[in-house]
Formats: sequence, C-alpha cells, structure tokens
Amino acid sequence: MNYNYLIVGSGLYGATIAQQAKKAGKSVLVIDKRPNVGGNIYTEKVEGINVHKYGAHIFHTNNKEVWDYVTSFVDFNRFTNSPVANYKGELYSMPFNMYTFNKMWGVVTPEEAAAKIEEQKKEITGEPKNLEEQAISLVGKDIFEKLIKGYTEKQWGRDCKDLPAFIIKRLPVRLTFDNNYFNALYQGIPVGGYTKMVANMLDDSSLSGSIEVRLGVDYLASSDAKEELDSQAEKVVYTGAIDAYFDYKLGNLEYRSVRFETETLDIPNFQGNAAVNYTDAKTPWTRIIEHKWFEFGKDEDGNDLPKTVISREYSSEWKPGDEPYYPVNDEKNGALYAQYKELADAERKVIFGGRLGEYKYYDMDAVVAAALDCAANNI
Repeated sequence: MNYNYLIVGSGLYGATIAQQAKKAGKSVLVIDKRPNVGGNIYTEKVEGINVHKYGAHIFHTNNKEVWDYVTSFVDFNRFTNSPVANYKGELYSMPFNMYTFNKMWGVVTPEEAAAKIEEQKKEITGEPKNLEEQAISLVGKDIFEKLIKGYTEKQWGRDCKDLPAFIIKRLPVRLTFDNNYFNALYQGIPVGGYTKMVANMLDDSSLSGSIEVRLGVDYLASSDAKEELDSQAEKVVYTGAIDAYFDYKLGNLEYRSVRFETETLDIPNFQGNAAVNYTDAKTPWTRIIEHKWFEFGKDEDGNDLPKTVISREYSSEWKPGDEPYYPVNDEKNGALYAQYKELADAERKVIFGGRLGEYKYYDMDAVVAAALDCAANNI
C-alpha cells in the first residue's frame, strides 16, 4: 500500500476529499482521465479570458461554512447571475420579475402583474401533473409559451407534458425589479478561474499529508488497470458514473449531455451579458455564454480585454463516449440507480460520491458540503 486514499476524479468532490485527507496527514493519489484537474469546473485561459470549458459555473450558497472553505483557496469576485432570455429577438429579464412582466404584458405595478398571472393560472385545476401544468400554475400561459416551453424541451429532449412537475417546483417568480437569479447570501466566481482554485486545493503546502496527481489515467480502462490502482491504496473514493463502475451490468442510467461550440471573436462585446438563453424551439442551441463577463470583461490586472470568447450550448441525449452532465431523475432511472446503490454499498473499500457517483443533480456548494461531510465521517 503506497497511499491511504486513491481518489478517482479531480473535480470539486474529489479535490475537496483530497484536501481534507491531506489536512488529516494522509497520503493521497488523485487520478483523472482528462489531461487537466478540475472536472467539469475546469477553466482554460484564452485571450486572457477564463473560459468555462464544460459550461457556465456560478458559485452560490447560503452555507457560510462552504463559502469560507472555498474562499480560503482563492478570492472570489462579486459576479451576480442575471441571465437574459431571447425569444425570437425579444429580450426578457430572468428570473421572471417586474421587468419581465412589463415587457410581456405592459403592466407597471406588482398588483397588475399578480392579477395577470392569477388570470392565466386558472386553466390549471388540482395538483399539476407535469412540468407544463406546473409552469402555468406558477407564471401563467404566456410566459410558459415564450420563455419556458422551447428552452426546456431542447434541454431535456422531451415534451413538457412528459416531464415531471418537480423539475421546476422552485421557479423564481418575483414581483420586484430584482434581477439576481440566485437567492443566495454568497455568490461569485473565483478570480483567475476555477482551475486555479482546484490547483490550490490540491497543492496546499501548509498541510502535513501528501497529494500526488496523475492525469490521463483511465481508472476503468481495464480490470487489470483498476486492480493495480486499487492495490495501491487502503481506501478508494470514486466520483465517476456509478453504472460505469459496475460495467453497466444492470443496464445504462440515462443522462443529458451538452455539446459546446466555442469561438474567439475579434470584437470586445458580443451580447453584453454572461448568459443569454434562447427560449424558442427553432434555435438549435439552448444558450450562448460570453465568458469574459463572468469577470467583468477585465483581465486580472483590471485591463479591458479586446477580444471575446463565446460558447453555444446544445443539449443532447447521452450515449456512450459522451460526457454525462445531468442525470435524468425520473422513476425508471431512480429504480435502476437504487439497484446500483445496493451494489455500491456492498463495496467495503470504495466510497461513491459526487454528481455521477450518486446519480444526483448537485449544485457546487452542495457538492462541497457533501464532500466535507464525507471526509468528516470517513477520514
């Protein structure tokens, strides 16, 4: 045994466990099949801009312990998520607020907006049976048709009538002019990008333990490779897909995947906002991210950046070889995951954690909280 812990995956969950193990004086080997640390929060510098390579990641939390933890590795800026919705060239504020209602209906007061929503909600009686009914019961027919239906159906590849209501149970609706999408006490982006934060987590020289990182190592490449790696550590923390770990022997869990088309443009400003959602069904992408606005269009010295980088996001059904992003948390997949979890619980040496290891949609702060909790109970 060369190490106390083998950690498979250098994303937020794996990096947090590794840092906590090192803090406890343990020896850790972190492996990742990608050529870089950071998992899906990896940021890559292009033209001085920290590009969110695997989609936009905005850290937000009400958990002070988690906020204090992540900000101990890197400074965060004061970025506030205020996306814009583009419906066939009409621009609307997100989350749905008084700016949205004024543009949609010409209403001026919160009372008028509430009355309009109430009037449009009437067609839904009883408990909403699906996402479409849930959305109409929250914001009315017009907003559903223009700002929710097309976007959601592109994102999930399914009709809104075939999606469970709980997906948008917490749709933010505000009778104020507040454009802050996340109702969180703490919010921001690491100055210098997420890669810098993860690198600092894995390279904390003040701690007594040790962390070795090996990149380009595929844990599941072969049973021999896996066996050899397992033999090097007392305990394994696995953050990959749980069904892949068991070689899909009970069948494939379903995921949604995302494809990115990223380009560098020789202009200083493409859309004037970090995120613009395209909510009509005809536009093939779900949204366009303009990465420089996550850090206010400036480099780390505060200089304006002359170019810009944009990413168009296309949602698709996952197939083997694709990157799995969002678990499809419906009844069928929930039942299959429960079977895989039984197998996982029987693996005495292995801890399964994170979004893929637990087949669970996790916000970043919840990933960190779960990893800190896991470390506290197991290290």
